Amino acid sequence: MTLLAIDNLHATVADKPILKGLSLTINAGEVHAIMGPNGAGKSTLGYVLGGRPGYAVTGGSVSFQDEDLLALEPHERAAAGLFLGFQYPVEIPGVSFVQFLRESLNAQRRSRGEDPLSGGEFLKLAREKAALLKMDMDMLKRPVNVGFSGGEKKRAEMVQMGILDPRLAVLDETDSGLDIDALRVVGEGINSIMRAPDKAVLLITHYQRLLDYVKPDFVHVLANGRIVRTGGPELALELEERGYEAVAA
Repeated sequence: MTLLAIDNLHATVADKPILKGLSLTINAGEVHAIMGPNGAGKSTLGYVLGGRPGYAVTGGSVSFQDEDLLALEPHERAAAGLFLGFQYPVEIPGVSFVQFLRESLNAQRRSRGEDPLSGGEFLKLAREKAALLKMDMDMLKRPVNVGFSGGEKKRAEMVQMGILDPRLAVLDETDSGLDIDALRVVGEGINSIMRAPDKAVLLITHYQRLLDYVKPDFVHVLANGRIVRTGGPELALELEERGYEAVAA
């Protein structure tokens, strides 16, 4: 089953063309990695899929579960099963993380016609997902990401992903700021949460190191706003060895 189908996507930021005819198909059960140099359009792709304001689609189409993704508001995309992980998760002072997560989940459940979880039901779920990421529940009682290290922010974001249980996770440089131990924990968390026949992952990354833990089925090289080469996991090793310019030429 095709979860995401991107066809000839063009997008601009501040009237500057960034994506220039990008096409990509992701099927259920697959993990795709997109790699490429700075300025290639990797993060722009994630923001366009998530519906971030200021990222204008000027051509092409994006279908998510056979629905026009670009016609949906950001909260509708999330409720439909799309999760966007940020390179730099934001801090929200004064807002309890656990309350934020509960409200997020129940808002999505209501939009799908499902009953919201009670406080007890939610806390049981949150403890289960936090344990996967080796995160103390006391951390989630603090304001959203306030005082968290880079690694703690990424692990908290993976806890959020586990609670929301998306169909497709678009993870923008989730390995950024992680030490060796945190990288392993986050990688194992992604596998536990998203490795399933009805789910898929799109990893956006500069480096091969995360792919040692979350092994992709396909690796794509993004350069100048387009996918210029596709291969298996061995392509990431080639990029690490030879660099983007040599491989994408």
